[in-house]
Amino acid sequence: MPVTRWLVILLAAVCALPAAAQINDADTFTPMPLDSGFGRLENLPPAIPAAQIIQKLAAKETLYKQARSQYTYRRTARVQTINDDGKVSGQWYEVDDVTFVPGGGRVTKVVYAPPSTLENGGIMMSESDFYDIEHGYPFVLTTAALPEYNVVYVGRQRIDQIECYAFDVSPKVIEKGKRYLDGRIWVDAKDFQIVVTDGRMVPDDLKKGQQDLHAPFMTWRQQIDGQYWFPVYTAGNGILHFTGGNGYMGEDVHVRDIVTYTDYKRFGSTSTILYNGQVLNQPSQAQPAQPKH
Repeated sequence: MPVTRWLVILLAAVCALPAAAQINDADTFTPMPLDSGFGRLENLPPAIPAAQIIQKLAAKETLYKQARSQYTYRRTARVQTINDDGKVSGQWYEVDDVTFVPGGGRVTKVVYAPPSTLENGGIMMSESDFYDIEHGYPFVLTTAALPEYNVVYVGRQRIDQIECYAFDVSPKVIEKGKRYLDGRIWVDAKDFQIVVTDGRMVPDDLKKGQQDLHAPFMTWRQQIDGQYWFPVYTAGNGILHFTGGNGYMGEDVHVRDIVTYTDYKRFGSTSTILYNGQVLNQPSQAQPAQPKH
């Protein structure tokens, strides 16, 4: 997110549909605190070699990405600036339905998007912010993406009732125009799917006069239809430290992001997805608790 007085971006206004008037857009919105549910990180070896876990993870994440593309869902995203009194000083808010059009094409339909007031808090949304909301926060580590990352095993850890392997993930090389996760993922020890992602999307733009900074975030997944772990909640929170430029002094901006993913529904005809010759129809019994109000 760039500071508004240093970088002016012209954003097209999106009109709200009449039916959207019922959607809550109160500036007093309070995010859900994350009920961590994290046990102690144990420096124990995995049950199978870490390299095998990573390959299984990438294969399952590839199938998960294919499966999620067959679902419709609602995404509600909110970016807020917080003043020194802990109150909301500015907000960008959008509700989207990710669905399909006749013929099977995938489309994102804006349901509600009131005018942004983030300028009151000193920042504006950037292209990388929109990308992170759509692609970065629901991070997927597919087989195709795996060569781009260093993936390092760090131990075993229980999240609620789920036994997980924890891996640190960082980009090997940052290519211009691409964004990457730099953080940690927790992988279900039985399903080999990501259940929690914690970190930052990189890179930031640090050039004076056009700085574009991003807060750390955490995304929780939940099993949908008893097979795949889909993102259900993202929370980001951090102080963005803007340095001086163009005659201005430096400025710190407290930013809070909240994204929820709801109403997952399978679209179109049914299909069978195989993994190692077996149909993926055996869900795990336990799931991490969702964040509580």
